[in-house]
Amino acid sequence: MTIQIGDRIPNASFARATAEGPKPVNTADIFAGKTVALFAVPGAFTPTCSARHLPGFKDNLEAIKGKGVDVVACISVNDAFVMKAWAESQGIDDESIVMLADGNGDLTRELGLVLDGSGFGLGQRSQRYSMLVKDGTVTQLNIEQGGEFKVSSAEHLLAQL
Repeated sequence: MTIQIGDRIPNASFARATAEGPKPVNTADIFAGKTVALFAVPGAFTPTCSARHLPGFKDNLEAIKGKGVDVVACISVNDAFVMKAWAESQGIDDESIVMLADGNGDLTRELGLVLDGSGFGLGQRSQRYSMLVKDGTVTQLNIEQGGEFKVSSAEHLLAQL
């Protein structure tokens, strides 16, 4: 079942790249006691994700945080090394947008937001979405329809704040 507004973020683990290598984190580390703007992409370095989705959140970061968001985080079913390389290629540091690697797709499955990209050689990935999470509870949820990029954008989420 797909997560809904009013639901709590399920407990799951993922990784963040650090100077010492991948560091495991869980949902409580990211969401407990914070307001988080989370957006998910089907894959790092893919066209829409690299040209529009991540750059939109980078460009609107201060405006989003100015509306009371503590953390802006990007998640993808990629490994921590890929997420780190993608962030560096986009000029994003650890203090601006938190890059989360859901390498095994654990959180993505728990959220019910798996995208089957096997027809394109991508395997199981995440659907494209954005959400606002307050202290672990989803207060806004914007899931894209197949192949679209509208409601998951930074601009759309910013308008909801």
